Amino acid sequence: MSSAPPRVVLLHGLWMHAPAMRWFATRLKSRGFDAAPLGYYSLLEDTDSVVERLAEEFTTRPGSHVVAHSLGGLLALRAAARVGGERLGRIVCLGTPLAGSRAADGVRTRIPAGGKLLGRHLPLLLEGARMLPPGIEVGMVAGCRPLGLGGVVAKFDCAHDGTVALPETRIDGLTDHVTIHASHSGLIFSDVAVTQASRFLREGHFMHDGENAGIAR
Repeated sequence: MSSAPPRVVLLHGLWMHAPAMRWFATRLKSRGFDAAPLGYYSLLEDTDSVVERLAEEFTTRPGSHVVAHSLGGLLALRAAARVGGERLGRIVCLGTPLAGSRAADGVRTRIPAGGKLLGRHLPLLLEGARMLPPGIEVGMVAGCRPLGLGGVVAKFDCAHDGTVALPETRIDGLTDHVTIHASHSGLIFSDVAVTQASRFLREGHFMHDGENAGIAR
């Protein structure tokens, strides 16, 4: 008897809803995963309430993997820390500002009422993840195509995806990290990102040089 396909929860980022991750979920399904988006209110719902719901989801369905875009990655990591790494499979972050978001800080300080535009998760975006929960494998797919107003507001002086700078996607404890040619919003519509996420979910590492992974060099 064949085993059930690996379950994957997909989380969207700021200013988005669950349907934003349907394309990615469909591509993961075609690769043998039981993938489904999980929604939350990125502006109106506070961090603790989202983390509590995610923790309940992870506890109810142990062993689930996670693919999370941007803010969704920070929320997933908070929930993982709450339930413990043994409850989860692997986590793939797509352009998540693990080290904190300069773009969020720029919107807050340079745009009138900018803090309101970022909603109730602003403190989380500014703080980032700080440290990763123990006992769980976390991989990062970062973009380096600089398309987006976030890069203008943040005034990046390094490689970025239009919203998040590459250094913001790295903190100690990551299992693996790969950079691809995609903008921040483009990460959730990238076949290369799907390929890399699939590899990490199954094997715990990404494809790098010499593996035709579409990575940035």
